[in-house]
Amino acid sequence: MSLYIGIDIGTSGVRACAIDDEGVEHGRAGCKLPQPKPQGGVISQRAELWWSAVLSTLSDLLAQLDRKRVRAIAVDGTSGTLLLTDAQGTPLGAALAYNDTSAAEQLSQIEKVASMSSAARGPGSALAKLLFLQERHPNASHALHQADWVTGRLTARYGFSDENNALKLGYDPATRRWPDWLAALPVRSELLPQVLVPGTPVGFIDARIAGDLGLLRDVLVVAGTTDGVAAFLSTGADQVGDAVTSLGSTLVVKVLCAHSVSAPEYGVYSHRLGDAWLAGGASNTGGAALLKFFDVATMNALTPRLNPRCSTDLDYYPLPQQGERFPINDPNMPSRASPRPDDDAVFFQGLLEGIASVEHAAYLRLEELGAPYPTHVRTVGGGASNAAWTEIRERHLHVPIQSSARGEVAYGTALLARRGAALNLPRP
Repeated sequence: MSLYIGIDIGTSGVRACAIDDEGVEHGRAGCKLPQPKPQGGVISQRAELWWSAVLSTLSDLLAQLDRKRVRAIAVDGTSGTLLLTDAQGTPLGAALAYNDTSAAEQLSQIEKVASMSSAARGPGSALAKLLFLQERHPNASHALHQADWVTGRLTARYGFSDENNALKLGYDPATRRWPDWLAALPVRSELLPQVLVPGTPVGFIDARIAGDLGLLRDVLVVAGTTDGVAAFLSTGADQVGDAVTSLGSTLVVKVLCAHSVSAPEYGVYSHRLGDAWLAGGASNTGGAALLKFFDVATMNALTPRLNPRCSTDLDYYPLPQQGERFPINDPNMPSRASPRPDDDAVFFQGLLEGIASVEHAAYLRLEELGAPYPTHVRTVGGGASNAAWTEIRERHLHVPIQSSARGEVAYGTALLARRGAALNLPRP
């Protein structure tokens, strides 16, 4: 029995799981990450923190498994998070997070020349971050997303990305190449990664890391994806019209479409998924906004006191800090979480209702742009287990909500690892 590992790197932590050829899960593990702290418009995180958390998570997961049966690993990461490295993959500074807004000047340059449908025009533009960072690191060799860099650490091979992560860097998934309009920008083309289809082998695990983890040298590392696409894959959704909401630190919605849907001005873009397109966007609301007011233990204690059938009518739009990307694109948008009632349970319910209202607005925005409005919604992420919140969301969305049988985003990435292993490459 072979095993395949998916690693999910999110805003607040790293999670991993292992599955077999039949898709049965054999173990899971996780490790927290410190939240990036905004400093003005700069929101950054050191890549070394990701690697430490990945190693800790893998060690805990592998302790549950027969390590000799592990055949492949894939990694997903937050879309739009970018760093520059030298030729050996050593970071030349902190990575700029997906919600960093420090490259506003560079984004305005991109908007003058980029295709109107390009995700590089949007508020989470990785290309804007590249233009910003390359000025500060003239000796850089690679521009890498979060998942790219961790994949590089696992293989000691840098300069590779996948179609989903490369989307906000300007890559055109329809033509499967870097677009001609990039030449009108001062982009150092040698920094751009080689882009692979998710699930394509990148290489075998580095011998030293394999030895440290007790893995065989022929463990394959394959191109991963973004956390949002991995969440969709984890649910088993595969039909046009299928929709998935990820309730993590942020709120991410995805709908499978027969055609590409794009509106960078609203943070809407489509990932290529086989012969179909996965349209969606990511709001800054979500778990990180809730944690501004309550810790997890307090939220768990307040949940039994919620009354989901009776609206609080508080009309909140909770955000962790100033700025929203989707379904409204406004970098100056303030969080709206007042007036605050005396009863914490009512306040907590008002915040959950606010996030549900944003989710509804997100699906309406996608419908307005040409995506089908869902007939039901699958849910993954930490918020998926809150039954009261599910009832609140059903009231706002007017469709049934299903919890995914596979609650881990990493499960979707493990499916990519299994896909890559099926190619049966010659052993090193």
